[in-house]
Amino acid sequence: MSSLGLRTGSLLVFATATLLSGCSIVPGQRMITPAAIQDTGGDFSTEPSQQQTVPITDINLALVRKLNADQTSAQVPPATLALFGKPPVYRAGPGDVLQIVVWDHPELAAALGQPTQSTRSSDATPGFLIDESGNVQFPYAGTLHVAGQDVGTIQKELYKRLSKVYQKPEVTVRVASFRNSQVYVDGEVHTPGAQPLNDIPMSLTMAINQAGGFNPTGDRSRVELIRNGVVYSLNLDDLIKRGKNPSQIYLQQGDIVRVAAREDSGVYVMGEVNKPATVLPMRNGSLTLSQAISDGGSFDSNTAAAKQLFVIRNSTSEAPQIYHLDATSPVSMVLANQFELQPKDIVYVGQGGLVRFNRVLNLLLPAINAAVTGVVLTK
Repeated sequence: MSSLGLRTGSLLVFATATLLSGCSIVPGQRMITPAAIQDTGGDFSTEPSQQQTVPITDINLALVRKLNADQTSAQVPPATLALFGKPPVYRAGPGDVLQIVVWDHPELAAALGQPTQSTRSSDATPGFLIDESGNVQFPYAGTLHVAGQDVGTIQKELYKRLSKVYQKPEVTVRVASFRNSQVYVDGEVHTPGAQPLNDIPMSLTMAINQAGGFNPTGDRSRVELIRNGVVYSLNLDDLIKRGKNPSQIYLQQGDIVRVAAREDSGVYVMGEVNKPATVLPMRNGSLTLSQAISDGGSFDSNTAAAKQLFVIRNSTSEAPQIYHLDATSPVSMVLANQFELQPKDIVYVGQGGLVRFNRVLNLLLPAINAAVTGVVLTK
């Protein structure tokens, strides 16, 4: 062998050793078994004190059946069940306007009341405005506290007081203008905003419909009802599947309904797919592993190792889970089609060993070319 050949070979070996030493260069991510997470105990200035091992569970028919059975048997939370009930009776409050009529007593015709002051002429409704203390005044009846009472109770109290002046008076009470109670609908609906409550009970679905319905980006599986500072998470489609009609959830004064966006509960697809780093929205709370792979552009036929298909779950918690599926056989897609993903799941497709070798070689080539060029130049 010539001296030039020996020198070139020595440089090639040196370049290869240099690139592969120290950091053990293997471009791209790959799943290491057993999977472990370094735990520094919160002190990032020190070396890792320990590693938390994350178990890897194979996706098989038994696992799929168990997960689906657990999801099917899951009960509706008692707090959610407590939201269902009969239509409530409207109760008057400050700001409402009452219309009070005493029949066959023309001397009380003035008791129909005068138009209430308002910034909008359409709101000028004749009647008796309930003041901030919840009171109204009526001739021969004095001051009545009516806040929190339905019209039937108010009518009975007026009859009782007017009976001291008139014999068996016929009294009619109704709410002429509803101004006290309202709810607010926010999020992924067409026309978010406040909606007044009246004597027609407003259900959850009615409020969403009056807000223009769901946007195409709205997630029916993630509707939040905020009541008295408590947040109730509702999956409308799941409730319907379980025989619970969301129309039987009636709203109360001050309730806030928020419809989340589907993108907020997406699934991440990474690795050797044709559309990597893709965030896939859940389809009203449902998305299978096979659908995620399909929406992610399927496996990259040139680089993907179908045997290395992983699902990383609860990655933001202290107890993450990793599921593995060998997708080399088309039959495995039956399992993938039955494996339900959850919000924030990460679907990762690994790369084949030959791909890693080729990528290492691509890193080596510039160094090899530089070494050869240097030998030629110094010859």
